[in-house]
Amino acid sequence: MITLLALALALSMDAFAAALCDGSASRPRASKARALYVGLAFGGAQALMPLIGYGLGLAFVSVVREVDHWIAFVLLSVLGVRMMREGLRPSPSQGTPAPRGQWALFATTIATSIDAAAAGVTLPMLGQPVLLACAVIGVVTFALSAAGVLIGAAAGAAAGHRATILGGVMLVGIGSKILVEHLFFGG
Repeated sequence: MITLLALALALSMDAFAAALCDGSASRPRASKARALYVGLAFGGAQALMPLIGYGLGLAFVSVVREVDHWIAFVLLSVLGVRMMREGLRPSPSQGTPAPRGQWALFATTIATSIDAAAAGVTLPMLGQPVLLACAVIGVVTFALSAAGVLIGAAAGAAAGHRATILGGVMLVGIGSKILVEHLFFGG
C-alpha cells in the first residue's frame, strides 16, 4: 500500500502544480466550489487514465509513450502562454478576469494525466486490486488539487496579475519538464 501511495503522490504532482496556477488566476479569490470542481476534474482524470492504460495493455502504451510527452508539452505550453498574455493585459476597470475556461481545465487535466495511462500498465505489479489503485490515485490527486487551488488563490490574491503570469510560466515549465524527462532521462 505504501508503494501505491507513493505512486499516487508522484502522479498527482503535476496536477497539484496546475491547480496552484488555476487558483492564482482566480480573481478575486477561488471559491471552495471551484476548488472542489478542479479537484474532481484532476482526480477523475488521474483515476481514469491508469484504468485506460491498464485496459489497453502494453502494446498500445509503447505507442503512447512515444508521443505523450509532446502532447503534454504542447497543451501545457499553449495554456501557459495564454495565461501569461492574460496576466500582461491591463485589467479592466470594472472587474477582474474570470477563472480559466472549461476547455482549458479539460486540456490541463488531460495533459497532466497522460503519464498516468502509461503507469496503468504497472498497476498489477503493486499487489493491489486495479480499481482500488485507481481510486487511491484519484482521491490523492483530488485532495492535493483542491488544496492547490485554495493555496494558489491565497498567493494569487496577494500577487495580483503577476500570479497569473507566474502560473503561465509554471505551466510552460511543467510541460518542458515532462518533455525533457522523456527525451533525456527516459521518463
